[in-house]
Amino acid sequence: MAGNSFGKVFKLTTFGESHGEAIGGIIDGCPAGITLDFDAIKNEMNRRKPGQSKIVTQRKEPDTVDFYSGIFEGQTTGTPIGFVIKNTNQKSKDYSHIKDVYRPSHADYTYDQKYGIRDYRGGGRSSARETASRVVAGAIAKQMLSDIKIHAFTSSVGDIFIDKMYQELDFSKIDANDVRCPDEASAEKMIAKIKEIKKQGDTIGGTITCVIQNVPVGLGEPVFDKLHAELGKAMLSINAVKGFEYGSGFCGAKMKGSEHNDLFNEDGTTKTNLSGGVQGGISNGMDIYFRVAFKPVATVIQKQDALNSSGEIVEMQGKGRHDPCVVPRAVPIVEAMAALVIADYTLLRKQEK
Repeated sequence: MAGNSFGKVFKLTTFGESHGEAIGGIIDGCPAGITLDFDAIKNEMNRRKPGQSKIVTQRKEPDTVDFYSGIFEGQTTGTPIGFVIKNTNQKSKDYSHIKDVYRPSHADYTYDQKYGIRDYRGGGRSSARETASRVVAGAIAKQMLSDIKIHAFTSSVGDIFIDKMYQELDFSKIDANDVRCPDEASAEKMIAKIKEIKKQGDTIGGTITCVIQNVPVGLGEPVFDKLHAELGKAMLSINAVKGFEYGSGFCGAKMKGSEHNDLFNEDGTTKTNLSGGVQGGISNGMDIYFRVAFKPVATVIQKQDALNSSGEIVEMQGKGRHDPCVVPRAVPIVEAMAALVIADYTLLRKQEK
């Protein structure tokens, strides 16, 4: 299996399966001399981990990170940082009923067809549990980017949307509720919606908005490695993501050029920011902001028709512990992947000078 690494200079390679002994990763290219705040890393892991509230999966994992290399006396050494997160609360029997059955809209069928073998326990490598390793790397990348601020938040669940611009929101309130929405009125409606969907044995999707502030001018390459293209790749690599738009996004397609152009101020900033902080694939110093769409989780606790390995349509019903809405736990994952991209391009920029 290829495609387990992300980044060019600040590079993360992950390994492990949902119901294996452990998951983990190797971070290559992290500069030496960064004093790490391990409590901050733990906090990021707590934001992503299962079992943190009644509106997420009830799998209980401490998600403790054990570092094996690349760190000495609390500082990065410049050598590869190896780490492991042990799995402690697997219930593989919950998946025995789908050993020979492919769940609709899941990776079961494509994995089996491509590799001729599939770890059906929790989806194996296709499980979102893999993203815990990304959060570790993202937490370290954030500490490397101490002047750059990255904030993601739930901006919609189903048809419930925040009706405010991100500039009107208080990012300090993102973690004040279970759904990670900084608008209190919207958060209450979102939580009620997720609970209602959970009672039905169903799932629901939503969107996450991410804002990156204090980004210097000049990050990104102007042809195939555009900054927004790499951010799009990063977000689309996250489980359950179905869409990515930055700046004006699809709304920009409805506008005239005279309406959409960001006019300059004398200092090079712009009066508006429909470009989303990126022009010509290169950061322009304005806030970078984008939105990520997540589909409903594929495994539902309802009876559905499914295909088995013998080519027969059979009835199946999801079992086990699953997120009724993946969005609240995906907020730190979006931040982590954004941090990996910005860290990578920051180091590439230094190489150019």
